[in-house]
This record gives sequence, C-alpha cells and structure tokens, in this order.
Amino acid sequence: MTPDRLFIATLRVRIPPGLWTGSFSSAHPNVRIEVLNRTEVGPGVSVSDYWISGHPPGVWAREITGYSDVAQVDTLAEVGEGTLYRITYDNPPVLALYQQLRLPVQFPLRLQGGFIVWEIVARYADFQRIMAHARAADPGMTLVSIRRRPLRTHLPILTDAQHELLNQAMAAGYFAVPRGITLTALARKLNRSKSGISESIALIEKKLFETALRSENQGP
Repeated sequence: MTPDRLFIATLRVRIPPGLWTGSFSSAHPNVRIEVLNRTEVGPGVSVSDYWISGHPPGVWAREITGYSDVAQVDTLAEVGEGTLYRITYDNPPVLALYQQLRLPVQFPLRLQGGFIVWEIVARYADFQRIMAHARAADPGMTLVSIRRRPLRTHLPILTDAQHELLNQAMAAGYFAVPRGITLTALARKLNRSKSGISESIALIEKKLFETALRSENQGP
C-alpha cells in the first residue's frame, strides 16, 4: 500500500561542490541562511530572497557576488540578526528534478556549515527519486525525520488543473513569506487573467483549509 501514501521527510545533505551556497556557508560555518522563496526568471536562472545572519547590514553582498553561479545580489533590508538579500543565481541540479516531477519546493530551506536541511513532500515514487538524487550528491546524507500519511487524509480533492496551478504558484513564490510574486505578475507569467487566477487560487485555498480541518478532527 506504499504507493497510496504521501511521504513527508526532512533531509540534511552536504551541498554539492560548485554551488555558491555550499562554498559560502562552509567558509562561514556560524552563519545561518534561510531561503524564503524562488522565482524562475529565465532558462536555468532563478531569483530568491535569502535571510543571512551577520552584521552590519549587507555585509555579505560583495562576497556572494563573487561566486561564478551568482548573477546579481541586492541588499533589501536588515531583519533581526541579519539581512534580507535578493539573489539571482544559476539553478542547482536538484531543481531540474523537481521541475521534471512537477513538485513544489518546500520553503524555507535552511543552510549552515555547508549543509542544507529541506523537507520533501511527495508520493512514494517521486520520494524515491529525490532520495536517490540526494544520496548521489552526498552518500553520507541524513534522514532527519519521516512520516507517512494516506493521501486521502492529507490531500484535498483537487482537479488536475488545480494541482498544476498550485504547483506553479508555489514554485513562483506566491505562497512564500514574504510573497515572492504578486498576483498580477503570476497571472502575467501564466498568461491568464488576474481575476481568473484570483478565483482559482481562492477555491484551492478553500479546499486546502477544509482538508486541514478534517485532518485535525480525525486525529493522527
């Protein structure tokens, strides 16, 4: 019955060589990094908002700009014990796999000391492919936690079109905090009307909310 279950797992993986996040966080092992969202801005290129600890504000901008897979770094604001940066970069290989599987990346991603901790939410076959990719990148990867839940109690009854829109909106950063893309920009990106996107997302959110309430009432 495994194929009928959803796997929710947290992995800790050493970041592969050649990625700026791995080199930077290894060089500064006490610095904490959180990736808050991601928006595709071109073939193989994304932009994300990163919270990175350290003072003064913008202290890391010049160093990060020097990495070969980074195209641009903008310092946005001082937040708590660090700074919010908007970074444009070449997509890491794992994003191609997520796009092939049409899975949204679960944010935030947390990085420190050359390692990334991220959550996978996927059906069994997709989960196995992501695990294989992670093991190839880091044979010593750690499975921090794993849960299995029946799909019927975890997923709302969404149509294929609603699933596709949800994945596209999540991948574009619409549900990120802070929001990575506006409703107007999302509609333009998907070549749809703003009102149509708004109504469709409202219906998806309603179904997700109703499913969450059912899950709470049913218990574990």
